[in-house]
Amino acid sequence: MKKILVTGAGGFIGSHLVEELLKQKYRVNAFVRYNSLNRWGNLEFLVDKFKSNLSIYLGDVRDKSTLKEAFKGVDVVYHLAALISIPYSYIAPQSFLDINVGGTFNVLELSREFKVKKVFIISTSEVYGSAQYIPMDESHPKKPQSPYAASKASADLLALSYYYTYSLPIIIVRPFNNYGPRQSLRAIIPTIISQIICNFKKIKIGNIYSSRDFVFVKDTAKILIKLMEYENIIGNEINIATSNAIVIKDLINKIALKMNYEPVIEVDEIRLRPLSSEVDKLLGANKKLLNILGNFNFTSLDEGLDITIDYFKKDIKKKKEFYKIELYNI
Repeated sequence: MKKILVTGAGGFIGSHLVEELLKQKYRVNAFVRYNSLNRWGNLEFLVDKFKSNLSIYLGDVRDKSTLKEAFKGVDVVYHLAALISIPYSYIAPQSFLDINVGGTFNVLELSREFKVKKVFIISTSEVYGSAQYIPMDESHPKKPQSPYAASKASADLLALSYYYTYSLPIIIVRPFNNYGPRQSLRAIIPTIISQIICNFKKIKIGNIYSSRDFVFVKDTAKILIKLMEYENIIGNEINIATSNAIVIKDLINKIALKMNYEPVIEVDEIRLRPLSSEVDKLLGANKKLLNILGNFNFTSLDEGLDITIDYFKKDIKKKKEFYKIELYNI
């Protein structure tokens, strides 16, 4: 059975990917950012269930020496370790370059050294910027409109250069907006749900007129694993998108209806992005993905929201103080 390395394994998408890999009986090296509390992020709850096939390594993708041990005996790499918050990238752009570009460089170099068979670089739809046409396919012009998006676009180009220069087996996978259990409150769907659970009189939100193509996180995890089977995708860029988008105002109303809440929306100035940095519409084309897979049944937004709402109702009840819902999480 293949051994898989997942960087950023303690994060939102990373933890779901690790969980699905373990369910499918893969051996997993999970690389988690070092912290003095020895916390493993979202992997904490997985450890007891899958101890025999899971090895956890703590380190920092910016430090090649801490990554090296995790690469030993690995067949496939999924590189998800990244700083991801767009608002935080306005404040700390240097950190995004160091981690998202510098960390990717280290992963590429070690993948060469250890002769990894496939290297999946997990990108973001934000590299496209606001839609110049829809649905946005993999040939859509790249127009990163934030330091975060620019750092991810740079990492993608660096990875592709390793494919062209060194024949490193790179695949760029570009998920559109993921949501689901375990997501942090910096994301729009948990922000809405958590405020309703806590009976806020008004839902504080940023831009309510942008639209997004939301992908249920467990679908992304399953697709990433299925792509491992295909040899003809090396050197490709591949969207993971549902090809359906919803306006944020309509999303709020949909969630509120499910939670029996009469929505009163307050546009919070602090949550608004600079006008030229705001991405108005993200609607992804998935034709290339479906041509590869043959078919994939995406979880509907309604079903995914029901699962996500149920998760946060239970989790916030258990650890409300942990979430700091009254604060704006960037």
